[in-house]
Amino acid sequence: MTGKRFLLRAVALLALAALVVAAAAAARTGRAGGPTAKQAAAKVALVTDIGGLNDRGFNHLSYVGLQQAIKKLKINGRVFITQTANDRTPNLRTAAQDGYGLVIPVGVLFAFGPLDDVAPAFPQTKFAGVDVQWSSLAKKPTNVRGIQFREQEAGYLVGYIAGLVIKRHPYKGKQVVSGVGANKVPAIVRYLGGFRAGAKKADPKVKVLLNYANDPTFADQAKCKETTLNQIQQGSGVVFEAAGACGLGGLDAAKEQHIWGIGVDADQGFLGKHILTSALKNVSLSVYQAIAAYKANPSGFKGGFDKIYSVKNNGVGYGKLSTKLSKADRTYITKKVAVIKKQIASGKIKPPTQ
Repeated sequence: MTGKRFLLRAVALLALAALVVAAAAAARTGRAGGPTAKQAAAKVALVTDIGGLNDRGFNHLSYVGLQQAIKKLKINGRVFITQTANDRTPNLRTAAQDGYGLVIPVGVLFAFGPLDDVAPAFPQTKFAGVDVQWSSLAKKPTNVRGIQFREQEAGYLVGYIAGLVIKRHPYKGKQVVSGVGANKVPAIVRYLGGFRAGAKKADPKVKVLLNYANDPTFADQAKCKETTLNQIQQGSGVVFEAAGACGLGGLDAAKEQHIWGIGVDADQGFLGKHILTSALKNVSLSVYQAIAAYKANPSGFKGGFDKIYSVKNNGVGYGKLSTKLSKADRTYITKKVAVIKKQIASGKIKPPTQ
C-alpha cells in the first residue's frame, strides 16, 4: 500500500469513528448538544384561575410547586394567566397546541366546561386539574387526573381552634364564630362543613354562622368584606374566609373590627397578628408530585382518577397560631389540636363534607 493510499484510508477511518461517536452521543442526549429525550418531553404548563399569581393563596401555591419542579427536576415550565372566565378554555387549548405534555389547570371552575372541551381534542396531552374531581367531568376524559383535597379535615382543625378560642375568650360576651365562602362549590362546602363540626366539637354551645358572598370570580374582595361585616354585626368573634382572593376582603374586615380572622389554602399569617391561624392545602406539594410523576414516565402518566390529599399524607392541615395569643393559650390549643389531628389521620374522627 502506497503512503498516499494509506493516508486516505486513515482519514476515512477517523471520519467513520467520529460519526460513530456523534451517533452515540445523540442517542444518549436525544439530539446533539441538547437535553435527553425524557427531559425534552418534560414540558409542563400551569394555567391559573382568575386572581393570578399574586392572590396570596391558591394560584400562588401552584406556582410555587411549578418553580420547585423547574429547579429540582429541570423541567421546562410555563405559566398561562387567566384574566377572565373566557380565558380558561383558550389557555388550555394553547398550552396543548404549544406542545406542553402536562397541563395543570388550577381551580374547580375548569371542571365546568373547559376540560371537557379541550382534553378529548388532545388525547396525547396529559392534564392534572387542581381541585378538579375527575368523576364530575361530563365526558370523563381518560387523559385527565383530578387532584382533590379533604378540605373538610383542614376546616375541622381550624374550626376546632376557633371553638377553643371563643370558649376561653367570648367576644362581647357571646360565643359566635363564622365562615364565609366565595361561592357554593364542592371544595368550599367541604371547608365550611368541617369548620362547623370542628367548632362544635370544641365548644358545644358555640353558634356557627355560615354564609356565601356569591362571588363566582373568587376575587371580589368587596363582596366577602360585606358578608363578613354582616356576620360580625351578629356577634362573630372569629371568621374563617374559605373564599380565595375574595376572602382577603373579609380578613381586612376582621382586622378593622378587631376580631380574629382565619386564612385559607396558604398560611396567611403574614397579613397580621389578627390572623388566628389558616386552613392549609398543600397545593404546591400536589403540583410538584404531579410533575415528578409525569417526568418519570410521560407516556405512563395515568388519568381517569383522583389523587387525594389529606391530613394523613400531609396534604391538608393548619397554619401557625398568632403570637397575639398568650403563651398559655398557644400551648393549650397546640396540645388539644394535636390530639384531634391524630384522630382524623387514624379515621377515628371523620369530618363531614357539608
